[in-house]
Amino acid sequence: MMTRLALGCALLASPALAEDVTYEVDGESFTGYMAKAENPQGTVLIVHDWDGMTDYERQRADMLAGMGYDAFALDMFGDETPTETVDHRRAATGALYEDRERMRMLIEAGLEQARANGSDTPLVVIGYCFGGAVTLEMARSDMADEAVGYATFHGGLGTPEGQSWDGDEPPILVAHGAADTSITMDDVAEFTDTLNEAGNTFTVEVYSGAPHAFTVIGSDRYQERADTESWEAFSDFLGEVAS
Repeated sequence: MMTRLALGCALLASPALAEDVTYEVDGESFTGYMAKAENPQGTVLIVHDWDGMTDYERQRADMLAGMGYDAFALDMFGDETPTETVDHRRAATGALYEDRERMRMLIEAGLEQARANGSDTPLVVIGYCFGGAVTLEMARSDMADEAVGYATFHGGLGTPEGQSWDGDEPPILVAHGAADTSITMDDVAEFTDTLNEAGNTFTVEVYSGAPHAFTVIGSDRYQERADTESWEAFSDFLGEVAS
């Protein structure tokens, strides 16, 4: 049976252009994905989960293009990084968590591709799981004002040692599953306390019974209600910050 979200996707307009984009960072090859809208209202930069840039990110980019936004899904790992096994994915994400300078360099490279291939319009950044942590890394960086808003779906929320929030970052949306055992409600509480004390503008949406990775369509963790409602919340957020 087709889910409500999938049915909604089917009714959206097709992207005006959809294609993989190959680019280089320090001599390494990376592959992103660009989906362009007919008359774009803004641009969305998508940061992938720990399994790399896959058809899932392509699907989300196509959805956004159908909604009237150019979308670029960046590549944080590169073409030569294996992601087939859990150990591969732990190694790929762990290397970037340990090297925040490289993480930011790769964000910047993806941002350049989004700007070069997308429209000259307001930018919003979204990330899933590992990509959520990367999204918040950008929000804390000197690239923060490149975007008008940041959204994370079941993403990592911790603030690394030596980093902080100054309260001037653009608005942040957090979509989180109440049954997530990887990023717990205690983590959510700590994150919201941190942002509240700094004076940030943020919204946290929590979905009952939703596990980690609840938006991954077709997986055993997928929860249709939480996915549909979180996408609606993000659509509202997008309209508010990118209008």
